[in-house]
Amino acid sequence: MTERKPPGVTFESWVDKQIRTAQERGDFDDLPGAGKPLPGAGAPLDDQWWVKDYIRREGISGDALLPTPLQLRKEIERLPEAVHDLTTEQAVRDVAADLNRRIVDHLRTPTGPQVAIGPVNVDDVVSAWRAGRPAPTQRPAAEPDEPAPPKARWWQRFRR
Repeated sequence: MTERKPPGVTFESWVDKQIRTAQERGDFDDLPGAGKPLPGAGAPLDDQWWVKDYIRREGISGDALLPTPLQLRKEIERLPEAVHDLTTEQAVRDVAADLNRRIVDHLRTPTGPQVAIGPVNVDDVVSAWRAGRPAPTQRPAAEPDEPAPPKARWWQRFRR
Protein backbone atom coordinates (compact mmCIF):
# COMPACT_ATOMS: atom_id res chain seq x y z
CA MET A 1 0.00 0.00 0.00
CA THR A 2 2.77 2.38 -0.83
CA GLU A 3 0.96 3.95 -3.73
CA ARG A 4 -1.37 6.88 -3.24
CA LYS A 5 -5.06 6.88 -3.96
CA PRO A 6 -5.59 8.35 -7.40
CA PRO A 7 -7.77 11.42 -7.55
CA GLY A 8 -11.34 10.87 -8.62
CA VAL A 9 -11.49 7.28 -7.26
CA THR A 10 -13.58 6.66 -4.19
CA PHE A 11 -11.66 5.48 -1.18
CA GLU A 12 -13.74 2.35 -0.76
CA SER A 13 -13.19 1.13 -4.32
CA TRP A 14 -9.45 1.89 -4.11
CA VAL A 15 -9.09 -0.14 -0.85
CA ASP A 16 -11.15 -3.00 -2.31
CA LYS A 17 -8.85 -3.05 -5.34
CA GLN A 18 -5.76 -3.14 -3.12
CA ILE A 19 -7.15 -6.08 -1.12
CA ARG A 20 -8.18 -7.98 -4.24
CA THR A 21 -4.76 -7.60 -5.89
CA ALA A 22 -3.02 -8.69 -2.65
CA GLN A 23 -5.25 -11.79 -2.53
CA GLU A 24 -4.42 -12.57 -6.14
CA ARG A 25 -0.68 -12.26 -5.40
CA GLY A 26 -1.13 -14.63 -2.42
CA ASP A 27 -0.07 -12.16 0.27
CA PHE A 28 -2.71 -13.51 2.65
CA ASP A 29 -1.81 -17.18 2.20
CA ASP A 30 -0.16 -19.04 5.10
CA LEU A 31 -0.95 -16.41 7.73
CA PRO A 32 -0.98 -17.67 11.34
CA GLY A 33 -4.48 -18.69 12.36
CA ALA A 34 -5.69 -19.06 8.77
CA GLY A 35 -8.87 -21.15 8.62
CA LYS A 36 -9.45 -20.93 12.35
CA PRO A 37 -12.36 -19.07 13.94
CA LEU A 38 -11.64 -15.72 15.51
CA PRO A 39 -11.19 -15.96 19.29
CA GLY A 40 -14.31 -14.81 21.11
CA ALA A 41 -16.40 -14.66 17.95
CA GLY A 42 -20.08 -14.84 18.81
CA ALA A 43 -19.55 -14.26 22.53
CA PRO A 44 -21.18 -11.20 24.09
CA LEU A 45 -18.74 -8.39 24.85
CA ASP A 46 -18.36 -6.94 28.35
CA ASP A 47 -18.07 -3.21 28.88
CA GLN A 48 -14.48 -3.76 30.03
CA TRP A 49 -13.49 -6.45 27.51
CA TRP A 50 -10.34 -4.63 26.48
CA VAL A 51 -9.10 -4.41 30.10
CA LYS A 52 -9.73 -8.10 30.71
CA ASP A 53 -8.03 -9.00 27.45
CA TYR A 54 -5.02 -6.83 28.33
CA ILE A 55 -4.71 -8.43 31.77
CA ARG A 56 -4.91 -11.91 30.29
CA ARG A 57 -2.49 -11.13 27.46
CA GLU A 58 0.11 -9.44 29.68
CA GLY A 59 -0.20 -11.90 32.56
CA ILE A 60 -0.95 -9.16 35.09
CA SER A 61 -2.75 -9.88 38.34
CA GLY A 62 -6.19 -8.36 38.70
CA ASP A 63 -5.03 -6.83 42.00
CA ALA A 64 -3.10 -4.23 40.03
CA LEU A 65 -6.41 -2.62 39.04
CA LEU A 66 -7.64 -2.21 42.61
CA PRO A 67 -7.56 1.20 44.28
CA THR A 68 -4.58 1.86 46.57
CA PRO A 69 -6.30 1.26 49.93
CA LEU A 70 -7.64 -2.11 48.79
CA GLN A 71 -4.21 -3.10 47.45
CA LEU A 72 -2.65 -2.18 50.80
CA ARG A 73 -5.29 -4.13 52.73
CA LYS A 74 -4.60 -7.21 50.61
CA GLU A 75 -0.87 -6.81 51.24
CA ILE A 76 -1.51 -6.59 54.99
CA GLU A 77 -3.52 -9.83 54.82
CA ARG A 78 -0.81 -11.57 52.78
CA LEU A 79 2.13 -10.29 54.86
CA PRO A 80 2.59 -13.48 56.95
CA GLU A 81 2.78 -15.55 53.76
CA ALA A 82 5.13 -13.04 52.14
CA VAL A 83 7.67 -13.14 54.99
CA HIS A 84 7.38 -16.88 55.65
CA ASP A 85 10.25 -17.83 53.32
CA LEU A 86 12.61 -15.02 54.37
CA THR A 87 15.73 -16.20 56.14
CA THR A 88 16.65 -13.31 58.43
CA GLU A 89 14.78 -11.22 60.93
CA GLN A 90 16.17 -8.06 59.35
CA ALA A 91 14.64 -9.00 55.99
CA VAL A 92 11.25 -9.50 57.69
CA ARG A 93 11.58 -6.11 59.40
CA ASP A 94 12.51 -4.48 56.08
CA VAL A 95 9.45 -5.89 54.30
CA ALA A 96 7.13 -4.79 57.11
CA ALA A 97 8.76 -1.35 57.27
CA ASP A 98 8.34 -0.89 53.51
CA LEU A 99 4.65 -1.81 53.77
CA ASN A 100 4.23 0.62 56.69
CA ARG A 101 5.92 3.39 54.68
CA ARG A 102 3.48 2.89 51.80
CA ILE A 103 0.53 2.81 54.22
CA VAL A 104 1.63 6.08 55.83
CA ASP A 105 2.14 7.66 52.39
CA HIS A 106 -1.43 6.70 51.49
CA LEU A 107 -2.80 8.00 54.78
CA ARG A 108 -1.11 11.36 54.20
CA THR A 109 -2.71 11.79 50.76
CA PRO A 110 -5.67 9.39 50.58
CA THR A 111 -7.07 8.45 47.18
CA GLY A 112 -9.80 6.03 46.24
CA PRO A 113 -12.47 4.64 48.52
CA GLN A 114 -12.23 5.19 52.24
CA VAL A 115 -11.06 1.89 53.68
CA ALA A 116 -9.83 1.66 57.25
CA ILE A 117 -6.18 0.64 57.20
CA GLY A 118 -3.33 1.29 59.57
CA PRO A 119 0.34 0.45 59.88
CA VAL A 120 1.24 -3.08 60.92
CA ASN A 121 3.09 -3.81 64.15
CA VAL A 122 6.55 -4.93 63.03
CA ASP A 123 7.24 -6.78 66.28
CA ASP A 124 4.05 -8.82 65.89
CA VAL A 125 5.06 -9.73 62.33
CA VAL A 126 8.52 -10.80 63.51
CA SER A 127 7.12 -12.86 66.39
CA ALA A 128 4.66 -14.61 64.04
CA TRP A 129 7.56 -15.24 61.64
CA ARG A 130 9.63 -16.76 64.46
CA ALA A 131 6.71 -18.94 65.57
CA GLY A 132 6.35 -20.36 62.07
CA ARG A 133 10.04 -21.29 61.81
CA PRO A 134 11.61 -24.42 63.27
CA ALA A 135 13.64 -23.89 66.40
CA PRO A 136 17.32 -23.51 65.62
CA THR A 137 19.41 -26.44 66.74
CA GLN A 138 22.08 -25.33 69.15
CA ARG A 139 25.39 -27.06 68.94
CA PRO A 140 27.47 -27.28 72.08
CA ALA A 141 30.35 -24.89 72.00
CA ALA A 142 33.55 -26.66 71.09
CA GLU A 143 36.07 -26.45 73.88
CA PRO A 144 39.49 -25.56 72.64
CA ASP A 145 42.08 -28.22 73.41
CA GLU A 146 44.87 -25.77 73.83
CA PRO A 147 44.69 -22.00 74.19
CA ALA A 148 46.07 -20.14 71.22
CA PRO A 149 49.40 -18.41 71.84
CA PRO A 150 49.14 -14.66 72.11
CA LYS A 151 49.99 -12.74 68.96
CA ALA A 152 53.23 -10.88 68.93
CA ARG A 153 52.99 -7.12 68.79
CA TRP A 154 53.95 -5.49 65.55
CA TRP A 155 57.20 -4.09 66.82
CA GLN A 156 58.20 -7.44 68.25
CA ARG A 157 57.86 -9.12 64.87
CA PHE A 158 60.95 -7.30 63.61
CA ARG A 159 63.13 -8.30 66.58
CA ARG A 160 63.29 -11.96 65.65
